[in-house]
Amino acid sequence: MMHDPPHPGEILKEEVLEPLGLGVTEAAQRLGVARTTLSRVINEHAGISPDLAIRLEAAGVGSARVWLDMQTQYEHWQALQRPRPDVQPLEGAAG
Repeated sequence: MMHDPPHPGEILKEEVLEPLGLGVTEAAQRLGVARTTLSRVINEHAGISPDLAIRLEAAGVGSARVWLDMQTQYEHWQALQRPRPDVQPLEGAAG
């Protein structure tokens, strides 16, 4: 697993939208999503949803699976950084 992976919105903004010279409004229109939806993703306030991943793939920007994998890696690493309660094994639990 990558150490501190970037948010997929950062990748989308810096490696896709900026090189293509696309602003949020035009990119959102081309993807068929609300401008606020795309803005929240590229500003790292929301993640890449399965629906957006499919739209990105249909627009020729990588595969949906890669976008979803990036999102999962980001969320997993973030979760590992938070304190967790003491977890007990489920095996051998009374039931």
